[in-house]
Amino acid sequence: MESIISFKDVKKVYPNGNVGLKNINLDIKKGEFVAIVGLSGAGKSTLLRTINKMHDITSGDILVNGESIVHYRDKSLRKLRRNIGMIFQSFNLVKQSTVQRNVLNGRVGYYPTWKSVLGLFSKADKQKAVEALRSVNMIEKLYAKVDDLSGGQQQRVAIARTLMQDPNIILADEPIASLDPVTSSAVMDDLKRLNEELGMTVVVNLHSVRIARTYASRIIGIRAGEIVYDQPIENVKKEDFAEIYANKAK
Repeated sequence: MESIISFKDVKKVYPNGNVGLKNINLDIKKGEFVAIVGLSGAGKSTLLRTINKMHDITSGDILVNGESIVHYRDKSLRKLRRNIGMIFQSFNLVKQSTVQRNVLNGRVGYYPTWKSVLGLFSKADKQKAVEALRSVNMIEKLYAKVDDLSGGQQQRVAIARTLMQDPNIILADEPIASLDPVTSSAVMDDLKRLNEELGMTVVVNLHSVRIARTYASRIIGIRAGEIVYDQPIENVKKEDFAEIYANKAK
């Protein structure tokens, strides 16, 4: 199976001298559901956000779909981000807008800026928004204000917005950290369905070892900016996590 994301000797050093990533070598295959686990501050978010260049790297190389992305700017960067859906812990929705408008915002990369600002989305894209909401069981909230939704409902709107991009990769940065257990399971079920039914590659940062073991096909452990664990789910044992979560993170 071919790699869809490749890290080659990647290092990230922040301006204050803190090392975010150390010599990361990693290949993620097309169609995998990868859970990245580790302590807060271990480098999980930094790793995830280098894949869509929300963070630049200091040295090394990152390939997405076989192409180096480290020098991407402007048009090439917009195209990269159009093909990579990003789901955040804080949802990143426009709270005063409707669910429909927030989901349609997933198409802005396909429109001139003036059209997206004015909300001039095509009839086809409005229908696409309906289908995206239906896929996460949120169609009845099409015209609701996002502000009136629960946290779990907002995260499912964020997933529907991501679907509007037609991505082949979904990155999720602690997508269930602020949700209750039942809602967390519903959101993770949505991500798993997109992985299995649509073949999307999913890379998700998680604090919960139980959730990671339930949903992932592969678990990667990070400690102090380094990969200290990488196993397919069939090889993962509960006791493996003691080393990942050893309190050595900076």
